[in-house]
Amino acid sequence: MSRMKGMFLLLLANILIFVTLSITFTVLVEILLPMFGVDLRGSINQTMLLWSFVIGFGGAFISLAFSKQMARAMVSGQRIERPGSPIESVIFDSIREISRGMEISMPEVWIYDAPDPNAFATGPSKNNSMVAVSTGLLQNLNERELQAVLAHEMGHIRNGDMLTTTILAGLMNTFVYFLSQFIARHIANRNPMLYFATYIFLQIVLSFLAMIPICWFSRKREFAADAFAARVYGPDSMIAALQAIGTWVQQSQIDYGTKDALATMKISGRTGGFMSLISTHPRIEERIEALRRSNIA
Repeated sequence: MSRMKGMFLLLLANILIFVTLSITFTVLVEILLPMFGVDLRGSINQTMLLWSFVIGFGGAFISLAFSKQMARAMVSGQRIERPGSPIESVIFDSIREISRGMEISMPEVWIYDAPDPNAFATGPSKNNSMVAVSTGLLQNLNERELQAVLAHEMGHIRNGDMLTTTILAGLMNTFVYFLSQFIARHIANRNPMLYFATYIFLQIVLSFLAMIPICWFSRKREFAADAFAARVYGPDSMIAALQAIGTWVQQSQIDYGTKDALATMKISGRTGGFMSLISTHPRIEERIEALRRSNIA
């Protein structure tokens, strides 16, 4: 869990909370209440889209509201409030300088223990956010490259990517809930157990498919965050950071003979076929090429 990027973490939390809410609501309306003589199934069907909207966006915004708390729980990290070493000063001062330029509140700064060079940003708003970096990032990147990665994460905060991703996730949740209810009702009619089994199956399948447009959006936002980092510290710094991460990915694959944590979490983008559709990050080579093609370079 400690190797998850912020966007992937937000999406995972959204799915878990949304599925929990929708299953709880469905069990209550379809099974428990009818057992006590309270049958709301007809009325719920008439306003199914409204309920889908409420539950879909409710799950998404709950995951956003508690995104920092969930991130802290999933990483074994330490918050940096007063830098205690030169490298902590680089991280803290860089984030403070960028946040001042953005005219936002200083994000929480965390360092967590993980071997892969990684970082993420999360939080419900620009003025209520956190940036976390792995120990692997500190060990594999120099100061200039590290600052570029920090600027990249601050770019996500500046661009409001967590909020826009949440809105898109809420929209997808709405369709997933609506279609799951609609299809299950027509297949199972009034058989509660068959209905529930069909509903759960559709929830899993459609939630997985809903990840495709959300992850496509996430990949696009990575390019925008790269561009922001290039404006802050120059494109060469961001390119060098991506190359350093790419080198670690290649060496990790050689050392362990398998795909590394970055590739597994779709950070390196080294996927193919259908898996590339649910990757939250473009391939490193694509990101480097985009930086070189930009007017900034």
